[in-house]
Amino acid sequence: MSIKKNFIYNSLYQILMLILPLITTPYISRIIGAEGIGRYSYTYSIANYFVLIAMLGINNYGNRSIARDRDNKEKLNKTFSSILVFHIIISVIMILAYILYIIYCVNDEKIMFIIQFVFVFSALFDINWFFFGMEEFKLTVTRNAIIKIMSAISIFAFVKTKEDLWLYSLILAIGALISQVALWPFVKNFVCFKKPTINEILCHVKPCSVLFIPVISVSIYKIMNKIMLGSMSDMIQVGFYENADKIICIPLGFIAALGTVMLPKMSNIKVKGLKKESEQYLEVSMKFAMFIAIGSIFGLIGVSPILIPLFLGNEFLESIKIVSLLSVTILFIGWANVLRTQYVIPNRLDSIHATSTLIGAIVNIFVNIPLIFKYGAVGATIGTILSEFSVAMYVTIKIRRNIPIVKYVKNSIPFLFSGMFMFIFIKAIQCFVKTDSIIILIIQVIAGGSVYLLINYLYILKIESKRNLSHKFS
Repeated sequence: MSIKKNFIYNSLYQILMLILPLITTPYISRIIGAEGIGRYSYTYSIANYFVLIAMLGINNYGNRSIARDRDNKEKLNKTFSSILVFHIIISVIMILAYILYIIYCVNDEKIMFIIQFVFVFSALFDINWFFFGMEEFKLTVTRNAIIKIMSAISIFAFVKTKEDLWLYSLILAIGALISQVALWPFVKNFVCFKKPTINEILCHVKPCSVLFIPVISVSIYKIMNKIMLGSMSDMIQVGFYENADKIICIPLGFIAALGTVMLPKMSNIKVKGLKKESEQYLEVSMKFAMFIAIGSIFGLIGVSPILIPLFLGNEFLESIKIVSLLSVTILFIGWANVLRTQYVIPNRLDSIHATSTLIGAIVNIFVNIPLIFKYGAVGATIGTILSEFSVAMYVTIKIRRNIPIVKYVKNSIPFLFSGMFMFIFIKAIQCFVKTDSIIILIIQVIAGGSVYLLINYLYILKIESKRNLSHKFS
């Protein structure tokens, strides 16, 4: 179960996830428009809450539990079976709750909410937690890649006008359902179902509930932002925020890929008591996350004035400032993601994880209420920045005595300087190169990225040469 191979599989998938939005988002933004994207985002966000409750923290809990027991076949069968039954019970309850919500609570956008039922129903078949715990990333990544490509092709083939918003929503919802169902034929290759007892099922309630607190808390500043924008402002503001968030999620995908791969690995290492190996993985992961995060921040701020009009169209010019502001969250999310997936959750410090996200949610609500009324999507962006900062700071403070935080900060400083230099270089290109916008953007991305990579490569070479020199004289 190679970390390198698993990370490559996930990175290739993230690259695909980078390419597909570059192809589909400009098309959808122009066909459906800011209001249509806002309507989709609003209904999807509400439906997503039912999915989150259906999962009830099972993604992280199931991943960790399967990783812990995968070397013992009998334990693995029991753990899988009891978590599965528990998940099915919760999912069925939430499916029924969503039907009641549509019947009694929905007045506007009823057709859209009915289409989103397919997405809610797909949660019943979600078994990713098992394959992630088994570190079978090739299987999940291949399946997701094929389905995402087919969904993209379907969007271009069938979505032609603003009136096709329902069709766009249906394609994405069906894609989610197929994506979940497609894994089930492979389950029998790894595990056998053993009928669990009531106690074996109930024993998952408490740990899942604890891990559900961070899931629902994070959703407040990831999903509730869009619901609050739709309720307190308008659907156009939701559209501005939604598309800006999509752009920010592209670099975050690489950091998330690292966390997805490392969570089961670190959980398994923890069981085996390999402390030194755990510390080494954590340090390297933090360097990688900060390298991606800091480069992405300065890169996005530098290119967004040209990127947004070309990528999304002139209707989304408001998203330029949102992308520039929201990019700061990549640093906080990347930092917290490494600490969470590679130290907090593997060491079962679930209360720290839960409390950190709860603080983030409270900060978000108190900031959002006044700022959304006054500033719309920009107000929601400020709330998200403060929320992510609060989460990262709390986790860091709570575990500062157990891991070398100062060392991680020092390791990140060179990325900060190289990122600033890249930003200046990007802006200089914009000032001195007089040509079509798309040509400037391509030059900015290639030249800016090359400068950032070169500076950091030279820095790494210098560190390694010093290290080798010290070994010779030690």
